[in-house]
Amino acid sequence: MSSASHQPVVVLVGPPGSGKSTIGQLLAERLGVSFRDTDTDVETVAGKPVSDIFVEDGEAKFRELEAEAVQAALTGHDGVLSLGGGSVLHEPTQELLAGQRVVYLQVGLDQAVKRVGLGSARPLLVLNPRSQLRKLMEERRPVYERLAVITVKTDDREPGDVADEIAGTL
Repeated sequence: MSSASHQPVVVLVGPPGSGKSTIGQLLAERLGVSFRDTDTDVETVAGKPVSDIFVEDGEAKFRELEAEAVQAALTGHDGVLSLGGGSVLHEPTQELLAGQRVVYLQVGLDQAVKRVGLGSARPLLVLNPRSQLRKLMEERRPVYERLAVITVKTDDREPGDVADEIAGTL
């Protein structure tokens, strides 16, 4: 295994329901590179779904695993990388994202609620999902905006169109 560091072609950030996984996979296909999702990496390491990690181990343990997964992916993946929505709140992660091609997938609350669903298995949206999602989006928006070199609105758009726009911008 090479010790050379790799850097993602692009890093997708945004709140739940912004389309990071769907758009990320399509973008990777268009660019001819691999796709990686840090939530999937966390699930692989933990051996269980993110929702189970929250319930059984707590949010602090999830955030610890997430920070490790993000760091590994930012230095070892050279394709399209999708980060968990809250990973950007971690200061060391913000530092690692400096100088990266970060794309903020912006989504309105109504669209995010439709995409995530109110019966969501997402752990931070268990009680009053709409209110919780609004709070998360408001809390994280300034961080997404500050880190992003490109912002793309995803409301009322097909994922393929968004992927095409990003590919064209890169």
